[in-house]
Amino acid sequence: MHIVDLNCDMGESFGRYTIGRDEEILKYVTSANIACGYHAGDPTTMKKTVQRALEHNVGIGAHPGLPDLAGFGRRPMDISEEEAYDMVVYQIGALKGFVDTEGGRLQHVKPHGALFNMAAKDQPLARAIAKAVYDVDPELVLFGLAGSELVKSGHEQGLKTASEVFSDRTYQQDGSLTSRREPNALITDHEQAVEQVIRMIKENKVRTVQDTDIDIDVHTICIHGDGESAIDFANYITKALKEAGITLQSIGEFITK
Repeated sequence: MHIVDLNCDMGESFGRYTIGRDEEILKYVTSANIACGYHAGDPTTMKKTVQRALEHNVGIGAHPGLPDLAGFGRRPMDISEEEAYDMVVYQIGALKGFVDTEGGRLQHVKPHGALFNMAAKDQPLARAIAKAVYDVDPELVLFGLAGSELVKSGHEQGLKTASEVFSDRTYQQDGSLTSRREPNALITDHEQAVEQVIRMIKENKVRTVQDTDIDIDVHTICIHGDGESAIDFANYITKALKEAGITLQSIGEFITK
C-alpha cells in the first residue's frame, strides 16, 4: 500500500491583500504549511488559518521564510547560521502560539521558498534549520526537498523527516527544482503533473529536464493554492491518486523516521 501526505502552502494573505484560496483547498489536502509573517501572512491571518485547518482536521505546519515580504521570500539572501536558527525559532514559535491557544498541535515545519531551496544544498544552513526545529520541539516533522541536505540534517539531528516532491515543478539532474526563472520550470498540464507524481510514488523515479531518470523518495506532495486552476487541480490530483490505489494521510499519521 502506498501512503502519502498532500500539503499546500497557506495563510499567505496579509492586511488587505488576499493570496490563495485556503478555505477551498483545505477540502483536499492533508497538511497545511502556514506562513509565519516573514515572507507573507500576519497574526490575524495565521490565527484564522489555524482555525480553518483544525476545522478540516488537516495537519498544521509552520512555514518559515526569509524576511522578504516584497519578494515573497523567493529571493536568496546571504544569512548566517545564527540568523537562520533565530528566524526559524522565532517563526515556529509565533505559529505554535496560535496552534496551542486553539487547542491543536503543531505537526511539522517546512521552510519556504528561497530558504527551502538554499537549505537543500547548503549543509551548514540546513543544520542550523534542523537544530532550530529540534530545539523548539523534537517531535516535529521536518519537510525537505527529497534527497536534500535539509533531509539529511534532519536525520542527523534526530528529527522525523519527510521527503517532499512537487507536482507542478520540473527537476534537474541533481534532484533540484528547475528555477522559476526558467521557462520550463512549471508543469501546467494536469495529466502530466499527476503522471509525474504517481510515477514518483510507485517507482521512486522522476524524469529530469535532461531527459534522464533519477531516484527520488516521496513522503509528501506539494500542491499550490494560488494559481488560476488551483482548485480544479486539487480535485483532479486527489481523485487520480485514490484511483491509482494511493492513500492520502497527514504526515503525522504515518511517518516513522
